Amino acid sequence: MVATIYSLHNRKSSRIFNCQAFPNTRSATTLTPGQSILNVVQLADGGRKGVNLQWGLLPSWCKDRRIASHMINARRETLAKKPAFRSAFRKRCCLIPATGFYEWQQTPAGKQPHHIHRPDNSLFAFAGLWEHWERETESIYSCTIVTTAANPLMQPVHQRMSVIIAAQDYRSWLDKNTNQEDLHSILDRDGYRQLQLTPISTRVNNPAHNDPGILKAVPLAMDDMA
Repeated sequence: MVATIYSLHNRKSSRIFNCQAFPNTRSATTLTPGQSILNVVQLADGGRKGVNLQWGLLPSWCKDRRIASHMINARRETLAKKPAFRSAFRKRCCLIPATGFYEWQQTPAGKQPHHIHRPDNSLFAFAGLWEHWERETESIYSCTIVTTAANPLMQPVHQRMSVIIAAQDYRSWLDKNTNQEDLHSILDRDGYRQLQLTPISTRVNNPAHNDPGILKAVPLAMDDMA
């Protein structure tokens, strides 16, 4: 399960994702569940817009807002069945831009964090779903990241991984008219071919350490490499 996203966005982001507009987005080395994270959504006219949404899905029918903290990820295998996700999967798919993310590997010495990223740290996009929750004067837009079984690259670190959408599939993933069979096909494609795993310091375990220094590679102990 992804616990933290590393995400640095710049003016090129709107061009990469062909957006009409992008919100002001703070640069952050660590973004955690419950915070606002950047999303790309499709508008009614077919255009795209960048929006900041709360990370942790809050279904429109939900009475208890606390459920959002348990909805930061959505399992690919149950998207079409689970009540919390099936409506969003039909109509509200989104892209969540990032330059990398963190995952922790269990080792004899403890949990070793890894930074998963492209060699040039360029942007990619997670598969996401979004929702709108409204009660009286409150209105919350939220999102979740789709996960699936780990591929060979990620298996040594974790049994699950976030789904990355290939650039050629952005249009179909965002289009609410894409049928579910095709959406599942998109989720089944391996978007990790250009990514690498870099072991980093356990400083990343503390969200207060929100600086690029936490991304510096560290050597793995020999026991960890066995």
